[in-house]
Amino acid sequence: MGTVIQLKNQISNSYSDLKNSVEDKLILVEEKINSKLMSKVDLVNKMSEYHLKTGGKRLRALLTLESAKLCEYKKGGRDINLAACVELIHAATLMHDDVIDSSEIRRGKKTINKIWGNQSSILVGDYLLSRCFEMMVEDGNLEVLRLLSSTSSEIAQGEVLQLQHKGEIDILEETYLKIISSKTASLFAAATKVGAILAEKDLKYKEALEFYGKNIGLTFQIADDALDYNSEIKFFGKKIGNDFFEGKVTLPIILLYQKISNLEKNELKNLFSKDKRNVDDFENILNLIKKNNIINDCYKKAEYFINLASNSLSVFKESEEKNILKNLTSFSIKRNF
Repeated sequence: MGTVIQLKNQISNSYSDLKNSVEDKLILVEEKINSKLMSKVDLVNKMSEYHLKTGGKRLRALLTLESAKLCEYKKGGRDINLAACVELIHAATLMHDDVIDSSEIRRGKKTINKIWGNQSSILVGDYLLSRCFEMMVEDGNLEVLRLLSSTSSEIAQGEVLQLQHKGEIDILEETYLKIISSKTASLFAAATKVGAILAEKDLKYKEALEFYGKNIGLTFQIADDALDYNSEIKFFGKKIGNDFFEGKVTLPIILLYQKISNLEKNELKNLFSKDKRNVDDFENILNLIKKNNIINDCYKKAEYFINLASNSLSVFKESEEKNILKNLTSFSIKRNF
């Protein structure tokens, strides 16, 4: 558990630096999000208000704001508008994701679909996406519109790919990375690239920030998947074992399958072929994961991507903003797993 606490502290420090750097603009992002969630339909307002109260780190919005600051964007408030847009895309995908996974808890609270049902959740998620496209059109930049619309499409395709491979214990690691690259990393990449587009930077800077965001996204998803087998609800706002109980095959299970005996592989396959898995099943998996040092293997994978992210910033001159973005990667480099 000491490893998890260490990771938490390092993430918190780097996250605080990032948030403090653009805190004034983040307040305006929140105001923009609030204004865009308003609707003539009472139920939409209730569900939107509940979603806002569940919180969230606003990490994607922060990355958009900090990337724009790194690129010395100073023309008006387009960064605020697009940071809000990125967050609303994320919110919409979470609503859809919770329906697909039949999730009941997110960030320590009941999910919207648990309270209002799947139909309302899907429709409100669609409403948020429609508001996002309004914001993209308002921005008026075709490159931004092309980037964020294609990202929304990629996220949806990642969801379908994950459904296609649900319960497949022998799924290739390459396929898993393709799934999380689409589902998670693509929006991180768009969030950071937007900053360079706003500042009208050369292609090399756009590509560098896109690469940075993609690898940050991969790292966060791998860490999140690993911590689902080694965390507490107080830290990540969700119950430990959610992925297991939903039958979702993530990196810890993929790596475990590669290490265990044929007999254990058959038992693992049988577990994930069941309609439901129980607490005893989960305890058995946790014991196997601990025995085979799987969590450590996961973080080694994450460290590879975080180093790629950090190195991609080398094209930028030294600055406070560059250091903040690099420090966001430091938790995986400095930790002692």
